[in-house]
Amino acid sequence: MTTVTLPTKLTIAEASATLAQLQQALAVAGEAPVVNAAPLQVLDTSAVAVLLECERSVQQRGTRLLVQGAPVKLVALARLYGVDGLLGLQDASAGA
Repeated sequence: MTTVTLPTKLTIAEASATLAQLQQALAVAGEAPVVNAAPLQVLDTSAVAVLLECERSVQQRGTRLLVQGAPVKLVALARLYGVDGLLGLQDASAGA
């Protein structure tokens, strides 16, 4: 299992660069890659979009992405858009 870690800030300004870095790391990841979202402190809906694109990338390889340590705001945004289940979100407040 490979773990990649999100930066502390993921907004529209960082989305493209962060997505490129994550996709590069996930391309060489084994099965069931994990994204550690715990460091994420400043985010907007771009964070959800980046994670959705990462999920799509790993699904093409026949696996799923698991997002651990998601901040409450990330979980809330994903739920608002109805994609929390697609991202396998486990928020930090749930003790996951």
